[in-house]
Amino acid sequence: MVVGDIATGTDVLVVGAGPAGYVAAIRAGQLDLDVTLVEKEAYGGTCLNHGCIPSKALITASDLAHEAGNAEEMGIHADPAIDLEGMVSWKDGVVDQLTGGVEKLCKANGVNLIEGTAHFADENSVRVSHGGEGQGSESIDFEHAIIATGSRPIEIPNFSYGDEPVLNSRQALALDSVPDSLVVVGAGYIGMELATVFAKLGTDVTVVEMLEDALPGFDPELARPVKKRAKALGIDFHFGYGASKWYDHGTGIRVEAEPAEQAAAETDGGSQAAVEDETLELDAEKVLVAVGRAPVSDTLDLEAAGVETDDRGFITTDDRARTNVDHIFAVGDVAGEPMLAHAGSKEGQVAAEVIAGEPSALDYQAMPAAVFTDPEIGTVGMTESEAEEMGFETAVGKFPFQASGRALTTGHTDGFVKIVADADAGFILGAQVVGPEASELIAELGLAIELGATLEDVAATVHAHPTLAESVMEAAENALGHAIHTLNR
Repeated sequence: MVVGDIATGTDVLVVGAGPAGYVAAIRAGQLDLDVTLVEKEAYGGTCLNHGCIPSKALITASDLAHEAGNAEEMGIHADPAIDLEGMVSWKDGVVDQLTGGVEKLCKANGVNLIEGTAHFADENSVRVSHGGEGQGSESIDFEHAIIATGSRPIEIPNFSYGDEPVLNSRQALALDSVPDSLVVVGAGYIGMELATVFAKLGTDVTVVEMLEDALPGFDPELARPVKKRAKALGIDFHFGYGASKWYDHGTGIRVEAEPAEQAAAETDGGSQAAVEDETLELDAEKVLVAVGRAPVSDTLDLEAAGVETDDRGFITTDDRARTNVDHIFAVGDVAGEPMLAHAGSKEGQVAAEVIAGEPSALDYQAMPAAVFTDPEIGTVGMTESEAEEMGFETAVGKFPFQASGRALTTGHTDGFVKIVADADAGFILGAQVVGPEASELIAELGLAIELGATLEDVAATVHAHPTLAESVMEAAENALGHAIHTLNR
């Protein structure tokens, strides 16, 4: 301990107040443990302050503006004016309400809140540095620690987020005016969500992706309607290219992108020269880099506690969220895939329960994922190919939204519901939805997997009409060969 430090002790120290950390702290408090939660910036973490919530707020607002201005088929004629500063102000109000709620919930559950940056001193203590001149630091001894420091946007060579025209997702969500043109580097879910937002607000958007398709990691069947819709919104795509540099040319910036193999070689320190006629030159007002996220594990002095990471900096854990140090846990993005806010929250709950001696463990079998593009994507469990690789003989049912009366009344008919089941026993193994409200529809299918429901169970459950949820029932009936509103396989 440094002379002058204040020394305190706690049963459970949680580092980071994002959706993994604050949930862990609240659950530990509910289990009658003495809990201290350290946060250096804002309660709610990246998700509430700079990611999930603000992006969905702007997605909703941009959808509303776009639909109001493109509803002539419904007899609605409008020309909405976009006030991005006002839109962002509304978004910030939503964020403030939620982050304030997190702080109140923590206090109501007996969690001791400390603002500052934590560094491990050894495997049983941390030092917390408080921001501001003269604020000092304190030492906290703990019996158990939960690391929940999250992740940060990856920065690529020659694209510093400190340069005004270069944006990460956080900076893009805080713009006070709509850029005339935007290059988006990366066609993953963050890049595609924000590309869609700005296209609907009137920006000329170009997407550059090193791989050969949008939404890599998702079934191409799910990505196809999203890419089709994006093109209809005027978004241009350049696949197989990596952004290499940008420069100011007087009336804006120019982004250069090279063939992916060459860009990768240069990133790795290679010296392969550019091929002039293969280099893309893309003019824009701004460039948004959305190529993934890296764990915030390099600021913790993990070596002092003996906590191990993999070669990318993610903290390795077991099915109880334990690290290699038995009484230190890691949850959320810092512990690696699945890097989903709701997965982090579940991991936080499990860590708190394990510390309290509860028989709790992680099970990702029914862990959903959602992408808030247009149309949305929702997935849970196994895909058809994954199930077959696991040795299952599959029964697959599919229902297109074009056959849904409710989808037709909303004007959103792209996509489908697909259910994958074990052909012998009928147990539902997985599901994929692309279409309107996919992020909501996937919940029923996740529950079906969690409860061990069969195709018969879902098909026999009467769904209200007219609803989008009927499509789930129809997909199950289709797998059984007796769907009413679509042709059976």
